[in-house]
Amino acid sequence: MAARSFAGPVCIVINGRSGSAEGDARRDALAAALQSQGLKHEFFSAGDGSALQRCAAQAVARAHREQGLVVACGGDGTINTVAQALQGSALPFGVLPAGTFNYFARAHALPEETAAAVALWRDGRAQPVQAGRVNEQLFVVNASIGLYPKLLRAREEDNARLGRWRVVAAWAALRTVLRDNRSLHLLLDSDARARERVRTPTLFIGNNRLQLEQFGLPLAADVGGGMLAAVRVRPLRPWPLIALALRGMLGSLGPAPEVSATLVRTLRVQPHGRRATRPLEVAFDGELRTMTPPLHFRVAADPLWLIKPEAPADSA
Repeated sequence: MAARSFAGPVCIVINGRSGSAEGDARRDALAAALQSQGLKHEFFSAGDGSALQRCAAQAVARAHREQGLVVACGGDGTINTVAQALQGSALPFGVLPAGTFNYFARAHALPEETAAAVALWRDGRAQPVQAGRVNEQLFVVNASIGLYPKLLRAREEDNARLGRWRVVAAWAALRTVLRDNRSLHLLLDSDARARERVRTPTLFIGNNRLQLEQFGLPLAADVGGGMLAAVRVRPLRPWPLIALALRGMLGSLGPAPEVSATLVRTLRVQPHGRRATRPLEVAFDGELRTMTPPLHFRVAADPLWLIKPEAPADSA
């Protein structure tokens, strides 16, 4: 049994106001599991993005004062918010996944069952995990500009009106590709290639091996060891672009000549032409933010200290 990575309370940041049946049930189950293990704990609950940031900052401050553990309970967006608050602190980090895709949790073999997660926090060891940065914003799974932020905004608008259904998400994606697939004109400077001037409908920076493997990109295995994946698509008409997206869903993007994927440590992105000084909408871990270019993508200097299962000896 490994030594405990923390001595103080478990400070849990949970995305969801008290009062909803699902949120209250998750909170009660987590509280019961922590109590059964004799772990002191405190919940920091929020119902929207700005409140979540405040709760994350409060949880980190409490854990820092009392040598505690900070836990994110939610999806990749919640994990991102807590990770942003944790950066540079070297505090141990726990995750109880409760999102739709849970790429971060699945990539690190984190249990989704509450009792198993609590047992891992109690007995596990904090290990360094790579995060990416775009300017001052951390990301743990991916960041992108171009088509995907537009798709994400359309999906959230439709979800607000019609509910969170897969068919709604599919309709938002189709509508976005058909209506607004204009290419970005970009200057790219990286440590891997000479300066490039490119046109692309989307630029995707990946920090998650699992997601890149699901796309069928061969470089997925090298992401995480100080490297990010920079993926872009050449300009296409709407229906070929939709066909390419379907190939991605089927895990066969690797052989596609329309896709360029490169391993980078750093990447500077500057629009050129008439839109050179306009702010860019950036998606990171399912969240949106407008940023002023140039955009600097890089591996974060400080890792996250994630409590996760030990890797098998033969894969170390």
